[in-house]
Amino acid sequence: MNIPWGDIATYITAGAGVAAAIGAWRAAERSAKTADAVAHIEEERWHSDLTPDFALDLVPAGNGQAQLLIHLNGPPSLRHLDHIAIEVGNDDKDHVLLNPGPEVTQADVDAFVWGPFRFSPSANGTDEHGRGPEPFALDVGRGTQRAMQRTRPGFWMEGKTQGVWQGEYVGQPLRLVLTCRRGDREWVLARQLDNPVFEAGA
Repeated sequence: MNIPWGDIATYITAGAGVAAAIGAWRAAERSAKTADAVAHIEEERWHSDLTPDFALDLVPAGNGQAQLLIHLNGPPSLRHLDHIAIEVGNDDKDHVLLNPGPEVTQADVDAFVWGPFRFSPSANGTDEHGRGPEPFALDVGRGTQRAMQRTRPGFWMEGKTQGVWQGEYVGQPLRLVLTCRRGDREWVLARQLDNPVFEAGA
């Protein structure tokens, strides 16, 4: 019986070539996945390093008015923000209207600012509810300000005075959420500011 050693050697060589090709493909795939993972980690690190650093200060101006001072401290490599939207946040309670009707709806309750301050309606493009002014741009190292005012009881809160209403928020902070963008990058930052001492009639 003649054994076709030449053919067997050819088959073995071909099989080894296929195995080597598969091994190389798997190694390349692992390398690509590792490179993608490293790139993702670097992207996340870079995004974190560019997180905007704000100095925020609420300065009372009398008669229930105040100015929110906003300064973009850095980081220097950020250079600027194209879009800064600031919104007043509510307290941690659930506000559900038990007896909705034509005079007051759940939508009224949802639009209401449940906290010590709101942005002054109509100032800087703020809507009627005072939730937040129009977005704006800002360079690193520059600042701006936005008008705010103490909230008042909702029109459906019969018998509740301004003093009683603001008394409910003594010691509770002003909560703000800043949504910042530069190009296609976005940062959402939550901040809290001390609530200035309320004075009767303010």
